[in-house]
Amino acid sequence: MAADPAAVEARVHAALDRLAGDLPSLGIALSGGGDSTALMHLVHRWGRARLRAATVDHGLRPGSAAEARQAGLAAGVLGIPHETLVWTTRAGGGNLMAAARQARLRLLADWARRHGLAAVLLGHTLDDQAETLLMRLNRGAGVDGLSAMAETRRACGMVWLRPMLGASRAELRQWLTARGLVWADDPSNENADFERVRIRKAIATLGLPLQQLGQSAANLGMARDALQEFAAQVSQGAEVRAGSLLLPLARFLAAPPEIRRRLLVAGLRFVTDADYPPRREPVLQALAALAKGGRLTLDGAIAEARDGALHLIREPAAAARSPAASGDPAVWDGRWRLSGLGPGQEVRALGHAPLPGLGWRDSGLLRDEAAASPGIWQGGRLVAAPLLRPVAGISAEPLRGLPEFRALLYVH
Repeated sequence: MAADPAAVEARVHAALDRLAGDLPSLGIALSGGGDSTALMHLVHRWGRARLRAATVDHGLRPGSAAEARQAGLAAGVLGIPHETLVWTTRAGGGNLMAAARQARLRLLADWARRHGLAAVLLGHTLDDQAETLLMRLNRGAGVDGLSAMAETRRACGMVWLRPMLGASRAELRQWLTARGLVWADDPSNENADFERVRIRKAIATLGLPLQQLGQSAANLGMARDALQEFAAQVSQGAEVRAGSLLLPLARFLAAPPEIRRRLLVAGLRFVTDADYPPRREPVLQALAALAKGGRLTLDGAIAEARDGALHLIREPAAAARSPAASGDPAVWDGRWRLSGLGPGQEVRALGHAPLPGLGWRDSGLLRDEAAASPGIWQGGRLVAAPLLRPVAGISAEPLRGLPEFRALLYVH
């Protein structure tokens, strides 16, 4: 049965009201395919924000540059400024599609920040929701992986909004057709070498109901939300110290395994500023070791149970690998903002060697914690260690505190 185009538009506009009603400017991730073309026209008709569009050209197909130009022309008809973002940093090997997705996010996030956009709109649909559920089920995903894609997400320092999750791909194409609008679908959408295409064809062949699959994902999303809330309650009493996180050990050890896993993953990401959580198996091994009072290193952080707390601190070797930072202010290791640097000075990890001469024990920090702290260097000479021996005019401010840790417990 054909969808009512007016009802589809009202549904998407209601989602835009809810998600972006107070945002002055929005970006549109525009591929030129049916979904993103419908998104562009729907948000333009909504008319409540200043709009810009961008197309990422991955350069993976001969016709990709021409498709990006065509998308730009379509945006221009609506008076929407458009930019093509070209992926030029491909490396050999690995999962090409995963690398392309990550590159797309980073390119779009950089573009959005450059233009002062409050958020970027993505054209994911009910079909994407159902396909993602089945793909992740096939990989043995847990509750988080099987949960519905969120309408609002934060990643790469940007807010991403999905206002069309309640509309199917077929409904959107019917909406476009009813208005005489055209689109150009990516030919790779028919390439069965890709898992998503195989899943899409299986859904069509088996006649699986999109609404019910989407509802299952939403139900799992409710379970995920309850687990996140439980983890936040268990984390009460957590402390942040010099970029490290201290969790109450007794509460941590008494929590169910899934809650401990969530707390550990959020804590690791808090300490390391990682975009993605560590793999599940190493995390489970780490939990087993911590239950026995062990100390371990995982993903650039040290976890240690001592003095009534689970200490999660930056691994000194990982901090030492972080590129030096200069300028005023200087942001270093994704954890610190330092002000007051002079010409030729840079921020690098303090390291273990200078500690004996700095009275690090008086700081109240663990030895590795002090070694991973920022040092101000000029050539090979240590100028200042702001956390251990303050110097007038030089300040070191951690970029994250307890609110950022708690936010990571709710990331999905």
